[in-house]
Amino acid sequence: MADREHDYQVTVEWTGNKGQGTENYKAYDRQFKVVADAKAEIAGSADPAFLGDASRWNPEEMLLASASAYHKLWYLHLCAEAGISVQSYCDRAEGTMLEARRGRFTRIVLKPQITLRAGDDITLAAALHEKAHEQCFIANSLNFPVLCEPTIKHA
Repeated sequence: MADREHDYQVTVEWTGNKGQGTENYKAYDRQFKVVADAKAEIAGSADPAFLGDASRWNPEEMLLASASAYHKLWYLHLCAEAGISVQSYCDRAEGTMLEARRGRFTRIVLKPQITLRAGDDITLAAALHEKAHEQCFIANSLNFPVLCEPTIKHA
């Protein structure tokens, strides 16, 4: 397969100017909105630890959601190809960020809970997570481990 390049565009607009701009660290809100053509707006903010609004998505949660969603999409694709019928998939992913001189994520752990059609091969279904991880464009772009700890059962 030839390499193909895909380009993506989003607009992130800061909406937290309370009239003083960034006059000082506490003078502004951390709210922003994320917009892409013909898609619903995402309301975002900083993590509450950094004076953000806990009712809005923060960038750390969006990174975690991206890794989880991309793994899920590959996993469902591979299951479909293998004749495994996934009935439900719910990932309660966790990420760890180290706040230091140069903050960084240290890992993400995906924890999908999966229900398969009765009789489908649970061993194969579990093995497909490894293959999904190898194909995951987001995980392949990160410089820290993305682990997967699935729980799989029959309907």
